[in-house]
Parts: sequence; structure tokens; C-alpha cells
Amino acid sequence: MATSSSQTLRTPFLKTPSLNSKLPLYSAFSVAIHPTRRSVKPLVVVVSAAALGGKPTVLVAEKLGDAGIELLKEFANVDCAYNLSPEELCTKISLCDALIVRSGTKVSREVFESSAGRLKVVGRAGVGIDNVDLAAATEHGCLVVNAPTANTVAAAEHGIALLTAMARNVAQADASVKAGKWQRNKYVGVSVVGKTLAVMGFGKVGSEVARRAKGLGMHVIAHDPYAPSDRARAIGVDLVSFDEALATADFISLHMPLTPATSKILNDETFAKMKKGVRIVNVARGGVIDEEALVRALDAGIVAQAALDVFTQEPPPKDSKLVQHERVTVTPHLGASTMEAQEGVAIEVAEAVVGALKGELAATAVNAPMVPAEVLTELKPYVELAEKLGRLAVQLVAGGSGMKTVKVTYASARGPDDLDTRLLRAMIIKGLIEPISSVFVNLVNADFTAKQRGLKITEERINLDGSPESPLDFIQVQIANVESRFASSISEYGEIKVEGRVKDGIPHLTKVGSFDVDVTLEGSIILCRQVDQPGMIGTVGSILGEENVNVNFMSVGRIAPRKQAVMAIGVDDQPSKEALKKIGDVPAIEEFVFLKL
Repeated sequence: MATSSSQTLRTPFLKTPSLNSKLPLYSAFSVAIHPTRRSVKPLVVVVSAAALGGKPTVLVAEKLGDAGIELLKEFANVDCAYNLSPEELCTKISLCDALIVRSGTKVSREVFESSAGRLKVVGRAGVGIDNVDLAAATEHGCLVVNAPTANTVAAAEHGIALLTAMARNVAQADASVKAGKWQRNKYVGVSVVGKTLAVMGFGKVGSEVARRAKGLGMHVIAHDPYAPSDRARAIGVDLVSFDEALATADFISLHMPLTPATSKILNDETFAKMKKGVRIVNVARGGVIDEEALVRALDAGIVAQAALDVFTQEPPPKDSKLVQHERVTVTPHLGASTMEAQEGVAIEVAEAVVGALKGELAATAVNAPMVPAEVLTELKPYVELAEKLGRLAVQLVAGGSGMKTVKVTYASARGPDDLDTRLLRAMIIKGLIEPISSVFVNLVNADFTAKQRGLKITEERINLDGSPESPLDFIQVQIANVESRFASSISEYGEIKVEGRVKDGIPHLTKVGSFDVDVTLEGSIILCRQVDQPGMIGTVGSILGEENVNVNFMSVGRIAPRKQAVMAIGVDDQPSKEALKKIGDVPAIEEFVFLKL
């Protein structure tokens, strides 16, 4: 007999230190276990010092707003020392409990090693954490926090400023007048009222840009496969496909994170799909545009103008054809550069640092807190399974339908108090969100991040009879009220459903929709729905073999002989578009999808 229970973001924990505990917490996401590092000191040793009458010391290595400094001084001794060399930083850090930096200071492994275990938290005043060695921070028991929300309005305002300045040739006209010219006819602009703006990436900044563009009388559409449609409707924005956004927009404003999926997403191929005379604004990340392709599109007249605040290389080369192009307006990464935003960032990062020094775990943490190594060792393959099921499920969601409700089911023979699913839930959220976001998801911020995105996670436990030797029998992920890129992944209840098990320490996909399959979750996966007939495995295998794509696993699940079947193929390499087209052209294949892990 099996019984089930349902809950929302509440899960029984192991009898181990709670998240508010002052005891050591061991690394949650370092899959490799390092027993010699079990001596890593607690995140909150400084609390004991404070209790004895001492104050922690915070080193502020780059300029921080006064409001943030004052907040820090209420709790800690503050040492403001700017422009430190790497050697000087390593020398000072052994006397500090916390470090606050912006983007100019490299917090390297050497910094953490030089701290000799005293450094408890690094605060990054801003969003990006490229300058902080996260792996080293985690190994040394140091929390890393950032300030991801204070810049939102400033970035949106700068996007609108660039859009209007570009439309009316403000920068070019200004330079012309200052050069002693009066060229009214040359700098005739275009009106924005009644024009269509495509917001590519409908997160915090993108939605704020949309609000402001609506106020300018623009028709706003947006593309974001994972944005809730009700949030877009509330602003008066239509969610559309990527190709529709390109084809219909008069202006395109970019607000997506830089991920492998978005790198150079605007390229020769996508520029060719745009309405001739389109105008492009980028206050997101430089790498989302192929800059050489943009120059070609400008020269060909496909793109009428561009306004850029970010570049692939910053600062860009002085002889950059893009920067020097007469129809391009540029600014030096000023999106967050308002006095209000800088004060907001200072307060946000100061509050996170002070909270961490008090032993609180900040929602803006970007590296993992710690769980006992013995728990991680047992859960390691299930942690991997959980993340990959999340990655598979989110890739099955059709663009534009939004993702609101995810149900996770754990089947286990263990009692409610003997299975800690916090980490598994966090890894499922990580798999669902990280492929389409720049946020780092971990045990600290997973639920917070899901809530921010309007994503409701419910959990169900199925209690199995039998030996509790293994922590789990299977994990199932279901996404409700969405359309699917692969119709066969829809269960009998109308939800996208994927299920997986760990076999001999290796995660396997064991169910897609109502079809039983069995394929290792390594590399990537091709799912095909087909007419169940002889020779299908050989046909598809031959196509992949001709493309030198190695198949590591193959499984077929079917309703009944000679009826419909789903074939799951694990591949080590990504097949070419031509190979995938050949698979899709096989007459017996009714639908297929390629999923990257």
C-alpha cells in the first residue's frame, strides 16, 4: 500500500541544524565531497565575538553610498580602503569578518585563503558576481550576497532614455551643434507613439520598460517563454513568440540574461527576420548581440539605428566599427548609474551583509549554505536527478504559455522525519529557472526566487512499503496549465509530466507523460513520438550515425504493439539542424523534440 500527502513549500527536515542554526552548515552544491574540509568554520563565528562585547569588522574596498556605510556602522567596525592592490587586499583580509566590493575588485581564491577562515561574508554591491570566486567562497565557509533589485528602475529608465534619444537623434545632433553646424534636415527623427516595441525578456527590468513605453503611447509586445501571461496582461502587454516579436517590432529592447541559450541571440539569421528599419536598444548584456552581425545589419539598412549601453568587451576597442557607426548611440554601461540606485544598492548590500553576520541567511545569497557531508553523499545522485528533471520539464514548455504551478512528488519508504527534501526541491527549482535566467539558485534563495517569478511549488510524499535503504524510489515533476512542445509529455490529467529514478548511482528518465521509457540523463535527449513499427530504432540511429553523433542510450515505450510509441534517445553531442530535420522527416515520426541537459 502507498499513501500520499501534499504540502506547499513545507517539507520535513532531517534532525540536523536548522537554517537559523549557529552550527556549521556544510556545502549544499559541491557534489565532490572533501572530508579534509570538514573543519570549515561556521558562517556565524562572529556572533560569539559580538556576544562578548566585540564588533565584527567590515572592509569596504570600493566606494559605497553613505546610507549603506551608516547602516554598517550601527553593527560593525567599518574600514573604507579603496584601490587596494591584490597583495594589500590579501594582507588586510585576515583582520576582517566581511568584505564589500563592486565590480572592480577581484575576490580570488587567494583572498579567501589569506583570510584564514575569518571572512564570513562577501557583499557585491550590484548584480553580477563575476569578480568573486564562488567555489572558493563555498569551500571556505563564506557566504556571498549581492544587491539584485535596487538597480531595476534605473536600468529601465536608461533603456527608455536611449530609446527616445535614438529615435530623435539627440546624441548626433548635440555633437553636430557643438561642432558649429546646424543640420536640421539631417537629423529628422521618428515618433514613438503608435509604434510597436518588442521587449525581449519580461523580467523585472523588462516589465518596467514596458510600463513606461505604454505611457509613451507605444504598442508593447514581449517575448519570454517563462513569463506569466497574467502579469503581462495586467500591464497591457501581449506575450508572443520570438519570431513574431522580430517580424512585427519597430523597436526591440533587450532585457534577457546572458546564458548559453541567449549568447549572440541577435545574429545574421535573426536580423534577417526583422522588419526593415527596426531600431534596437540594449541595456542588458553585450554578449546577447553578435556585434559584427549588427554592423552588417546597419550597413544593409535592416537595422535603422541602435542604442547600446553594454558591449561584449568593456570598454570596447577604440576603433570599434560598432561604436563609431554614425547610426549608433552608445553609453558606458550607465544602466545603474543614478544617485538613487547607488544609494539603494548600498542599503541592499549592507542589509544583506549585516544579516549574514548576525547568523541570518540572506535571500540574495548567490552561493550555497551547507548541509552535512554524509547527507550530501547519500543524496548526490538524487540531487543530480532533481536538477535534470527540472531542466527537462522547463524545456518542454511551449513559449508564451507561462509557468505558474509545479508539483513535485517524492516516492520513498522512509519516514517523514528521515528525508530532507529541501535540497531536492531547490535543485528542481534550479533546473527550472537557471536555464532561462541569470540568477544563481541554491538552497538559500530557491523558494524566494520561485516566489519572485510567480512560481508555486507544491510537494507530495508517496509513502511506500519496503526497505528504506535508498532515500527515494522516484521523483516526478509536473507542470500544470501550460502548452507543451512535445504533446506526448502531457499526462492523462493535462500536465507536462516527467519522472526519474536513480539506477546504480546514475539518474534515469523513466517516464514522459503516460509513456514508460528508460534513458540515462547524460548528455542530451531526443524524444520522438512515432508509429510503433519495425526498423524505427535503426532508422533514427543511422541518421545520427551519419552525423557522427554518439548514442549513449535508447529506449522505447509504447501504448500497445503497432500503436503509438515514444522513443527516448540519449546523445553525447548536439545533432545539427540538418540531422534533426531528417529525423522529423521520417514518415512514421509524428513529433520530436531535442532537449539539452
